[in-house]
Amino acid sequence: MNLDKCIGCHTCSVTCKQAWTNRGGVEYAWFNNVETRPGQGYPRTYQDQEKWKGGWVRQPNGKLVPRAGGRIRRLATIFANPVMPSIQDYYEPWTYDYDTLTNAPLGDDFPVASPRSVLTGKPMRVKWSANWDDDLGGGPELAAQDPIVRRLGDKVKLSFEETFMFYLPRICEHCLNPTCVAACPSGALYKRVEDGIVLVDQDRCRGWRMCVTGCPYKKIYFNHKTGKAEKCTFCYPRVEVGMPTICSETCVGRLRYLGVILYDADRVGEAASVEDEQDLYGAQLDVFLDPSDPSVRAAARRDGIPDRWVDSAERSPVYALAKRFRVALPLHPEYRTMPMVWYVPPLSPVVDTLTRTGHDGEEAGNLFGAIDALRIPIEYLAELFTAGDTAPVDLVLRRLAAMRSYMRRINLGQDRDESIAEAVGMTGTEIEDMYRLLALAKYDERYVVPTAFGVDEADKGVIEEVGCGLDFDGGPGMGGMGDVPFGEASGRPDAASVETFHALRDRQTSEGAGGDGAAHGKTFTRGRVNLLNWDGNGRPRGLFPPRRGGGTDNGGDRGDAPGPR
Repeated sequence: MNLDKCIGCHTCSVTCKQAWTNRGGVEYAWFNNVETRPGQGYPRTYQDQEKWKGGWVRQPNGKLVPRAGGRIRRLATIFANPVMPSIQDYYEPWTYDYDTLTNAPLGDDFPVASPRSVLTGKPMRVKWSANWDDDLGGGPELAAQDPIVRRLGDKVKLSFEETFMFYLPRICEHCLNPTCVAACPSGALYKRVEDGIVLVDQDRCRGWRMCVTGCPYKKIYFNHKTGKAEKCTFCYPRVEVGMPTICSETCVGRLRYLGVILYDADRVGEAASVEDEQDLYGAQLDVFLDPSDPSVRAAARRDGIPDRWVDSAERSPVYALAKRFRVALPLHPEYRTMPMVWYVPPLSPVVDTLTRTGHDGEEAGNLFGAIDALRIPIEYLAELFTAGDTAPVDLVLRRLAAMRSYMRRINLGQDRDESIAEAVGMTGTEIEDMYRLLALAKYDERYVVPTAFGVDEADKGVIEEVGCGLDFDGGPGMGGMGDVPFGEASGRPDAASVETFHALRDRQTSEGAGGDGAAHGKTFTRGRVNLLNWDGNGRPRGLFPPRRGGGTDNGGDRGDAPGPR
């Protein structure tokens, strides 16, 4: 995730919510959420592991144990786990009293849809939500309660003149060394061998909630209706057929990248238990394997890994940004879970700051000199991404600054200045490759997702669905896959795609009104409607309020007489 590009629009969060948690029991759960930094995060202060006991701790003998305790301690609290966030640490989900708003009789007072708790059905006062920090981003009212700000003390200034903020999108880290898997008493959590996705076996889950405590990122949620744990699935039905996750597919800023990384599984435990926390970032990079190495390719072929997976790893944008260019960093490596979601730190404010002071905002010397005086303190970024070690963060920011300066010369028709690249340990070619990946990469360069092992090579072209809704010639998606920008599959052949569980079966695709579906053999889902699967035709049941005067909520002829809706 390139944090320079995130605008905090929450499109990723909303589409993930529609696809995975748009149902009872998980109203408060956001598999994908976007946080404002500095801030308390979601749930509140989840980064304070002294309080929440997430992640691993290293024993003096070098052995790792969950911070929440070993097996005996977990067994002693198996029926009452007190070390987990309450609903107030998330937020009490609410809806609105729409009946009063739509059915109130005529009068002098304007009706209001007041908030009501989804849990109790009673009127409530909304006090907190998934990104309440955004309303006071960087302000002392909330930022002072950020665990990182408290840890840094006076190194982070909260005065108005020196305040700062940026957005941090978060999903499950799908760690190489996940604490949640180790903490689960029933063995319901597991890391898939074929692709590394961490999932919950709903049949085996017994609702002990030890996984919620064990996850230091608090990305496992408890469904209070089913009594089961749920988490980000990395949209595995889509990934298995070569499609990107729904949050990546719908990201407005195109800041997300997906790719394969090959790693040495036998060295994960050794890397996660290095003594110095600040060595964890480098140790994790050392676990990654170079897909262009002939010995790695030969070993993959020997172990039955398809060539297309190794080819995808060679083209992986994640491997390029994390290992080749070293500008992407893991989130909180000090938790020793070996997280696999990587972030390019934000640099944007530096150019505007230099320009306002009368300097050339993209000249290499000015940019390098301003790194230490950035509005976003390097120490804060280091606490997020490198266990407090500022050297890797400083190098990343200098490389990003060098890229801006080097490419500015090219765009102005000036000669390439190799000294700019050499100053940050790169070559001009590497700078240009990094620029293309961060600034220009098209769909198939950002998302390099091979199909699953069970998919035959002959079927690969049939099931691929490159599905940006604006992906037409000359459009923002620039994929060139369609002829017109309208409709879900306009200009494309029919494709077999995997979407939200039974969405493919229940999709509403009738040409007429939704109420005519039965006549055409269509099956509509009652209740909530997944807008991701609505093609704009008809009036699916539950999408619109009931009509007055005998009308129905599942449509009718479009020639109905107009009336209140």
